[in-house]
Amino acid sequence: MDTTRRLWLGLGALLIVSFGIMLWIGRDIYQTAPPIPQQVVSESGQVLYTRADIDTGRQVWQSIGGHQNGSIWGHGALLAPDWSAEWLHREAVAMLDARARTEFGSAYGELEAPEQARLEQQIRPLLRTNTYDPQTGTITVSDERAQAISQVAAHYMSVFSNDPATTELREAYALRENPVPDMEHRRQMTAFFFWASWATVTERLDDDTGLSYTHNFPHEPLVGNKPSASSFMWSMFSILFMIAGIALLAWHYAVWHSKEPKVEPPLKDPSLSIVVTPSMRAVGKYFWLVMALFLTQILLGATTAHYQVEGQEAYGLALADFLPYALTRTWHTQLAILWIATAWLATGLYLAPAMSGHEPKFQRLGVNFLFVCLIVIVVGAFAGQWFAVMQKLGLEHNFWFGHQGWEYTDIGRFWQIFLFIGLLLWLVLMGRALWPALRAKTETTSISGLFFLSTVAIALLYAAGLMWREDTHISIITYWRFWIVHLWVEGFFEVFAVAVISFIFVKLGLVRGKSATINVLFATIVFMAGGVLGMFHHLYFAGVTTGIIALGASISALEVVPLALIGLEAYDTWKNGRATPWMQRYKWPILFFIAVSFWNLVGAGLLGFLINTPMALYYMQGTNLTAAHGHTALFGVYGMLGIGLMLYCLRGMRPERRWINGLLSGAFWSFNIGLALMTVLTLLPMGVLQLEANLTHGYWYARSAEFMNRAIIDVLVWLRVPGDTILAVGAFLVALFVMSLWLGPRPVNEPSRLQERLAREQELGEEA
Repeated sequence: MDTTRRLWLGLGALLIVSFGIMLWIGRDIYQTAPPIPQQVVSESGQVLYTRADIDTGRQVWQSIGGHQNGSIWGHGALLAPDWSAEWLHREAVAMLDARARTEFGSAYGELEAPEQARLEQQIRPLLRTNTYDPQTGTITVSDERAQAISQVAAHYMSVFSNDPATTELREAYALRENPVPDMEHRRQMTAFFFWASWATVTERLDDDTGLSYTHNFPHEPLVGNKPSASSFMWSMFSILFMIAGIALLAWHYAVWHSKEPKVEPPLKDPSLSIVVTPSMRAVGKYFWLVMALFLTQILLGATTAHYQVEGQEAYGLALADFLPYALTRTWHTQLAILWIATAWLATGLYLAPAMSGHEPKFQRLGVNFLFVCLIVIVVGAFAGQWFAVMQKLGLEHNFWFGHQGWEYTDIGRFWQIFLFIGLLLWLVLMGRALWPALRAKTETTSISGLFFLSTVAIALLYAAGLMWREDTHISIITYWRFWIVHLWVEGFFEVFAVAVISFIFVKLGLVRGKSATINVLFATIVFMAGGVLGMFHHLYFAGVTTGIIALGASISALEVVPLALIGLEAYDTWKNGRATPWMQRYKWPILFFIAVSFWNLVGAGLLGFLINTPMALYYMQGTNLTAAHGHTALFGVYGMLGIGLMLYCLRGMRPERRWINGLLSGAFWSFNIGLALMTVLTLLPMGVLQLEANLTHGYWYARSAEFMNRAIIDVLVWLRVPGDTILAVGAFLVALFVMSLWLGPRPVNEPSRLQERLAREQELGEEA
């Protein structure tokens, strides 16, 4: 059995086992998720909330933006509080104040430390003891706690109205005035906040660990929420697994990498032999769409960041009245996914006929039809979200056509289905174009196979976003949501990227087909070993049990392993880019691939592992440290790669046009410098300050208006301006470059593809 076959069998076994474990653990989450009560009643018999209140309250929260207005259990926007953490703190303080006034005649905050500690010990059992009755579906709370719940609910009903008493808080939270106009809806939303908070502090039934449903997240000293021993233990084990994995990979690289025979690059660019088919030319419009989405995303990102300074305005303009923060952040995050995904989809459509040398019938029609579908989906989904957040759609239509409220999967279900059908169409177009390459028995057949496998996975995995209904439990939605968010990004898009780059280097004659095939299969196995089951680090505090935390911590540490040697990959890429003079034609795609390697190491590797272990994430989830990882990994890795792939396609698609290298040089350095400044000047220092605040006072304080309105935070927010501006300049320069390939002059000194073909025909004729 040859090496390639063994690697394919190993990859198949790994995927079967990994996804089998994923589904088995999913069944466990269905069984152990925090229960939603039929009613919440006081000891005196007063019904505080019903199941219908909690469910409708969650719908209301989703309709105004959900995760885009603050967060629940640490998932969501960084501006505005984590509602579950803040409710917990306010409820505890309300109970402490009531007891302090009864026993000492003054507020809790005015007492000495020993007296405060005694009161805290008194209320903890009232909050931590699980009074849920599975037989009746009832949560019973003390009358004292019922009074505290009433006080906290009144506060939030004021915040989500137009009450002048809480105007400053709405401004601090970047909420528009009267975000929930209906008073009954506001009351029902407090029911959802109460339940989300109850799950964070109430100890699990039939469990002697003393842990809450969210594994004691968030950190709240008043009620005894602190990290568990298992979180510490599995954090240590995950570090050991990571070190062992890096050592094994380094040994493998040292033993096998030097054995690869060196390749003598060809004298002429082999990719000139690729015939650009009509469907490949039709892909050009996708890159115009990429630029339009990218520029819009950056504009919305700057607007979203500015809301942190003025709250409801932009330089005096009452922006929140017609474009509130929840919308700008929704569209900013979604456009980041959309423009990157569009660049990758377009690359696939361009490379599939190039790999096979086959142009299927009606392929161009399919490419054009898919393009129209993408535009309809973007316009329709975004319009529905605007109507939802502005409360003009109604709860009965929100789930299907409005705003689902789940970060990165916000679009309405109708648009989700439409997008899934579009991805299936993309899969069909890719499959029919790749079919001859898949059937051929050549050195690159396995690369074509992996390329197609990643295409299948990218298209079909989006179906995970259809696995929940409007009333599905939030823990289960979180589970399925990260099938998309994590497995797309840290799973099969990685495979797609490795296969595409390997094909490019093989096609350019810089790497042998057999060597590339073995390297791609091995890299895919390494990525998948940590990338699939590593998803569970997103679920540590989403209502799962200790076993899932143990598995997530152990496996997600392996995600860092392939990134440890990323510098060697970058060196190989750079070396290939200098292998022969004609490679200067591909200077900028190569440089963007090198940037991908750098940000893979920094963003996905260093900053990713910074927040990856259970102990780290317990204190860092939902802070700007997670934003630092998110920005550097998403744009630094996948955004840069999308641009690099686009440039490679454009080199073949528009060979007769002169490349204005100054535009690309400015864009390349603007992207890297801008992203670095944004991270170093704002996201990292803000995240460190939030970490300190969490360790000292609790998670609620690190996310509170009191903390976020400090002068130092305002300074750090303004320090985003240089980085954001430089990055925006880079986007503008790339857009100008793409335009120049259609509107700019043709060179007189660079041979066109037609000239190259005529020269080759002439040479053949002379030889004959």
